[in-house]
Formats: sequence, C-alpha cells, structure tokens
Amino acid sequence: MRAAFQLGARLGVALAVWASGVVAPVRTHARAQAESQAKPPCDCQELADAKARLEGQAKRLNDWPDLARYREANAKLATPAKDEQRVVFMGDSITDMWVLPRFGGFFPGKPYIGRGISGQTTPQMLVRFRQDVINLQPTVVVILAGTNDIAGNTGPISNEDIEANFASLAELARVHGIRVILSSILPIHNYTTESQELFSQRSPERIVALNRWLKDYCSANRLNYIDYFSPMIDDKGLLKRDLAQDGLHPNKAGYAIMAPLAEKAIESTSSK
Repeated sequence: MRAAFQLGARLGVALAVWASGVVAPVRTHARAQAESQAKPPCDCQELADAKARLEGQAKRLNDWPDLARYREANAKLATPAKDEQRVVFMGDSITDMWVLPRFGGFFPGKPYIGRGISGQTTPQMLVRFRQDVINLQPTVVVILAGTNDIAGNTGPISNEDIEANFASLAELARVHGIRVILSSILPIHNYTTESQELFSQRSPERIVALNRWLKDYCSANRLNYIDYFSPMIDDKGLLKRDLAQDGLHPNKAGYAIMAPLAEKAIESTSSK
C-alpha cells in the first residue's frame, strides 16, 4: 500500500513538471502576443527624428568645429586691398543670422565678413579661428560668443574655462596684428512659449558674471568692449520682449540696437 502511494506521488510530481514545461511557454507566448498588440504602432516621425539626431551627431564628430562651413568661401576670398579695413564678425547663430537679408543688411558696402555658425561654443571657435579669421587677414575681429557655452552645447564648462577661451582668441588675434573687439553676451527672456527651453539652459547670473569679466579683461588689455547687454534689458534684467521672439535670437529691432554699437566700436578700433 505504501509503495503504491509513493509511486502515485512520484507520478504526480512528474506530471506537474511536464505540465509546467508545456503550459508555461504557452501562457508566456500568449502574454507576449497580448502585450505586443497593446503597444502603439511604430511612430515613423519619431524614427525619422532619431535618425536625424544620429546623423547630426556623426557630422559633429567628423567635423566638430565645422571647418567645412566656410572653407570654400574663404578660398574664394581675395587678399585685402591695400587700404581695405576688413572686419570679420566671429561668433555663433546671433552673428550668423546678422548677415541674412531679412534683417535689412545693416552694413551695406562695408568690407565686413560674417563667420558665425549656429550653436557654436568658444572651444569650437578656437579650433577654426585660424581658418576663419587669421587667414583672412582682417584689420579687426568682432567676437560675440559665450551663450552656447553656458547652455552646455559642447558639454559642461565653467566660467573660468570660457574666460580662458576668450583670452586665447584675443591673444591669437593680437599676435597676428588683428585688433580685437569683445562683445557682451546678450541677455535672454522667458516671456514666450518659444523662449522657455532656451531660457532654462542659460543662467542669467552667469551671463552677468561673464560680461563683468569681459569688460574688465578688455579694460586691462586695452581692447574695445561692446556692451549690447545694457541697452537691451528691461526692468527685470531680462531681454526686452519685443527684441526676440524666442528669447535669445534678436529680431530686426534687436539688431537695429546692436548695429550702431558695433559700428562705433569698429571705427574707434580702426583709428587706433
């Protein structure tokens, strides 16, 4: 009797093990099928956006400072005429957009060359400074940068390292006989929907601190400093609402404030 009971128990365990090996996979497959049906269909736009991001990253890695942007234009540029007071504007998107026709062409007939690249930071500008400034043999270079450094476009960076990059740009220019104008970093605002993300990336306190350093550096090294910041802020210390829809990039009204300040600094620098 006992032997029969033990045999039955062993058979029961064996059947249970066999059943778990067959039924569990069936249940697992059924559950996986149900979960896959519950998932939303593939978002083709999301895939396209991801592909674009990867392509952008690959491009940046292949040409981090974007030397290709102006290489052809630089090669076609003639050597400055004997009495030409050539000026190069070096910077990021704010400089890049300044030369666009929709902003009215603030410097008609002037031998001014735009070498701004959207999104760039001071370390990137350092790498391309020889190609896009020194080799063009300008009399003056106007440097406007720093906002994208604060935003961390090429990674986190301290104010001290940004300041060191500004100093290196100025020293490189002066070694090659190019007169230097350093510009204040523009203020920002968060008054519109479009401005929220850009504002969140840029500390107003850091902008003020770096502008203070830029002004002091120019004073100590006898360089011209353009203060765009002061005439463009409101009573809250932010960029005036009507000067930029996205809180960062000046519109035509913004550039209308900046242009005469740049002209005055260039005239003063060229006459030294």
